[in-house]
Amino acid sequence: MNLATLAADSAQRAGGNLAVAGPDGSLTYTELDRAADLLAASLQELGIARGDRVVIWLAKSVSTVVAMQAVLRLAAVYVPLDEVSPAARAQRIARDCAAVLIITDARHAAELDGSSLIHVLSEPPATDGAVTKMMAAVSPDDLAYILYTSGSTGAPKGVCITHGNALAFIQWAAREIGAASDDRFANHAPFGFDLSVFDIYVAFLAGASVHLIPAVLSYAPRQLVDFVCSEQITVWYSVPSVLVLMISKGGLCGTLPPSLRALLFAGEPFPVEHLSRLYRSLPGVRFLNLYGPTETNVCTFHAVTDLDVSNGRPLPIGRACSGDEVWAETDDGKRARSGEDGELLVRGPTVMKGYWGRPAHHGPYRTGDLVRVREDGGFDFIGRRDHMVKVRGYRIEPGEIEKALQEHPRVAEAAVVVSKADGGDVRLVAFVVPSGDEPPGLLSVKRHCASRLPLYMVVDSVVVLPELPRTHNGKTDRRLLSATVQGHPRKESDAI
Repeated sequence: MNLATLAADSAQRAGGNLAVAGPDGSLTYTELDRAADLLAASLQELGIARGDRVVIWLAKSVSTVVAMQAVLRLAAVYVPLDEVSPAARAQRIARDCAAVLIITDARHAAELDGSSLIHVLSEPPATDGAVTKMMAAVSPDDLAYILYTSGSTGAPKGVCITHGNALAFIQWAAREIGAASDDRFANHAPFGFDLSVFDIYVAFLAGASVHLIPAVLSYAPRQLVDFVCSEQITVWYSVPSVLVLMISKGGLCGTLPPSLRALLFAGEPFPVEHLSRLYRSLPGVRFLNLYGPTETNVCTFHAVTDLDVSNGRPLPIGRACSGDEVWAETDDGKRARSGEDGELLVRGPTVMKGYWGRPAHHGPYRTGDLVRVREDGGFDFIGRRDHMVKVRGYRIEPGEIEKALQEHPRVAEAAVVVSKADGGDVRLVAFVVPSGDEPPGLLSVKRHCASRLPLYMVVDSVVVLPELPRTHNGKTDRRLLSATVQGHPRKESDAI
């Protein structure tokens, strides 16, 4: 079994079932199987062979899914790029991974300065007539795809994922949610974001259908809620900030999607107030909090309970899954025990093969995430080690302050950054999104923090925003917030 045979096997079992639907049409499993074989044959004629890297720079569409499947059937490696990626980034990534081909459309091709690597894909190949079966043998250790993430140095890093890496997660996830052929999966995440792996391949494993949400609707809350209802979605997976938008501006809590049975989220903490509202408005829907960096895919999970939404505390990231071993390591290199903090480490089948162009990864993967070990053996997320700052002589993780702020009754979301004055003084600035019409005052926030945190972690000022800025993947844009506060006047009038 590999990522290409999932759809092919479903074509054998139930070829007439809908496989994928998007803005450019839909395909049954039989049609998807034929289209992938036809395109794979064309790519083979262009010289694509085992292990070759093929960049796919297309709008999210049925055609894109066909292209991914075609590349996999040649035992080649696909490298998905978001359709809004600038041409310079696309070219940089293609050079970095030594791509032999860029599959794109006419509009993007015009931006690539006549590169000899371009293959323009106008529409899915016809699915009638004779088709030669294309399915190269693949081992679990063979690369399936490379996902490029932002590097700490500013240069993108290519995370290399094997068929075995992906399948370990996909098979666990399918079992956990009880995926079946009559399920209808929504796909919100871009194909270059690891959340999309669940949407596409868990659906294909089960012989279910996946319904692609066009990028233009990604942050259109009312349309997203309508999509869930009109497409009779049974399984939804996205970052929490998208669900918060659907709750606050799309009327999700006042809508009862008739078919929805499982709601999954990952990538960032889910503000407790919004989670509680949604959980109570969707009785019978299973809520799962998934955790894992791109380098490990999902390695822990937590099933939300009634207690989770009533205690007012941030959700735990839960216990190990996907066959992985997960533990926390203290600063002195020991395994953290119950109640202790440490960096989360992951070892097991989902851990990446390595970064492209660098030595292969061996041993456990150090996530850089700080966690606290729970009594049940699971983990509470504290924050990122690499966001740690030094304030007033103390090392501080902003994520811990953000957790405290999100427990304030008037705060829906929060992000904390550091403001550095010319004199070297460092101040903590909290950006908060109010939960109602009345924003929290500075004194109230300080008292709230002081009741939960050491005094050196109490914020110095508060900036109220209607919403936190987001990166393209929907996560809080900390770089933009940090740039905003640099040079921020140190006057009490600036603090709300």
